[in-house]
Amino acid sequence: MGYAVNERFFHSWSKEMAYILGFMYADGTIYISSRGKYSVVTSTDRMIISAIKKHLDSTHKITRRELEYPRKPQFVLKIGNKNLYDSLTFRGLRPNKSLTARLPIIPQKFLNNFLLGYFDGDGCVNLYRTKGARKKLIMRKLSVIFTSGSKAFLEDVIKVLRKSITLKQSIVYASHRSFQLRFATFDSVTLFKFFYQNAPKDLLFRRKFKIFQKYFELRPQKIDSDIRKIIKKM
Repeated sequence: MGYAVNERFFHSWSKEMAYILGFMYADGTIYISSRGKYSVVTSTDRMIISAIKKHLDSTHKITRRELEYPRKPQFVLKIGNKNLYDSLTFRGLRPNKSLTARLPIIPQKFLNNFLLGYFDGDGCVNLYRTKGARKKLIMRKLSVIFTSGSKAFLEDVIKVLRKSITLKQSIVYASHRSFQLRFATFDSVTLFKFFYQNAPKDLLFRRKFKIFQKYFELRPQKIDSDIRKIIKKM
């Protein structure tokens, strides 16, 4: 008996579809072999992969493989299905996309879901703390980073973001073997509100959300009504 999957999942836009497509642009790949057309999504977070599998109505197995660096397991969902593969290429995904990816055309309504998916796959959020004069830990700043092998992709991202929200940062930096968008505290708080305002509860990287949450616990004066609603909902 063969495996099943919703071949039409990427045909219509929804919050869930946009998030998973964004995650595929970050931590997914598609390829053709002598055995067929494959779509693969990976993460070190099994819960994310399980949630993606559920939304795809997939009966494929999630496999585990060990990484030498970082030393943590990686979970892989590999789906061999021509129609699913073709629908992803229709949405702009390509084999060996890492250096040439461009942002696909996304309805404005679902842009934040797509970018949250990408951020959960290939972004990070950091809290920076230092010791004050009395050696007390002081929370200095919050930082959100997007990473991509494609400079053009990140240039596309900052262009659409600046049309949607007010940001101070707009420079794409060259990093080791990749490019980055780095956002300081003001922009990071703005991105938090943009990302999570209508995010599906089961489709988000909990560890990243909790870092934002920790920041607001340390800086309660930054919490406004929008942030309060998001934290309460999640």
